[in-house]
Amino acid sequence: MRIVAAMSGGVDSAVAAARAKEAGHDVTGVHLALSRNPASYRSGARGCCTIEDSNDARRAADVIGIPFYVWDLSAEFHEDVVTDFMDEYAAGRTPNPCLRCNERIKFAAVLDRARALGFDAVATGHYAELRAGSGATTGLVELHRAADAAKDQSYVLGVLDQDQLRHALFPLAGTAKPDVRREAAARGLLVADKPDSHDICFVADGDNAGWLAEKIGDRSPQPSGEWGGDIVDDATGEVLGQHTGTYGYTIGQRRGLRIGRPAPDGKPRFVLDIEPVSGTVRVGPREGLRIDGLSGIRPRWCDTAPETDEPLTCTVQLRAHGAEHAAVLTVRDPAPDGGVEVELLEPAEGIAPGQAAVFYDGTRVVGSATIATTRRAA
Repeated sequence: MRIVAAMSGGVDSAVAAARAKEAGHDVTGVHLALSRNPASYRSGARGCCTIEDSNDARRAADVIGIPFYVWDLSAEFHEDVVTDFMDEYAAGRTPNPCLRCNERIKFAAVLDRARALGFDAVATGHYAELRAGSGATTGLVELHRAADAAKDQSYVLGVLDQDQLRHALFPLAGTAKPDVRREAAARGLLVADKPDSHDICFVADGDNAGWLAEKIGDRSPQPSGEWGGDIVDDATGEVLGQHTGTYGYTIGQRRGLRIGRPAPDGKPRFVLDIEPVSGTVRVGPREGLRIDGLSGIRPRWCDTAPETDEPLTCTVQLRAHGAEHAAVLTVRDPAPDGGVEVELLEPAEGIAPGQAAVFYDGTRVVGSATIATTRRAA
């Protein structure tokens, strides 16, 4: 096949590109320029979209012996990922920008451009496995967890649909990360020991709250135009302190509350709820973070959608690299603008609206939804 290998400048995508070529495909390396000002994005060990990363990707392509190009997708990235991130925080939700980037950039914008140019598929360095369907999914492509559980990235790929999966390659599916690094060194790839990227690439200094204050500080939903408000005890309604912006908080947060006095029982307080319109941040004991149900919107199905209104026993993952929870999924409307209900058979903690719920049948990814509301456990 004619393959576009998405090369971030890291070791995983470099080895994936090398394996795709070794398998006999006609491979072209592509680095995605995602920032309109690369100097404003993270660099060094924390980066994934900088000029430094582009140079690392180019050198890897030279060693592999494949053509290399840089595609400018900065406008799409800003609209679909950065602006979405700001909008979600302004609404009191906690988004996952890496998941949104996979959905709208790496497997939508890139795949669209690749197919328009005559390529058959996009190969990436994600740790996940594609399998031919069987039984109810015969004729379809199934997405499964990777063999290396510590590096499994099926959670952030749970937004991919059947058309995208049919035109995707994950050459690292059955490989552990240490083996990938050893292979990179053996191939003469200089990125063999390059640290993994982490955190949010477009927040250069890692200060999410400071970045949001600069970007959305003038978009307060309050009539006064102010972002500040009260930090309130969830049980008693007592005002414990003030804050300068609800966007600086997320459900489950413990540090940085700046209340100044402990709870009567001496135990730490956690953020339990965020109300941007009133400017209220509610805090309480850890027990208040436990939820046993949630509703989801914007469902995405990797193969076939479950039957509407027919409860499906499954597991659900609610955070990247988080634990799986036994659950019962009920699809109310499988359409892209539809919704789902999830009953957790074992409570979860610190789950925030805006995060993704990804549903599994064993290792197979069924699909995902964006968490809209949660239900506290009794």
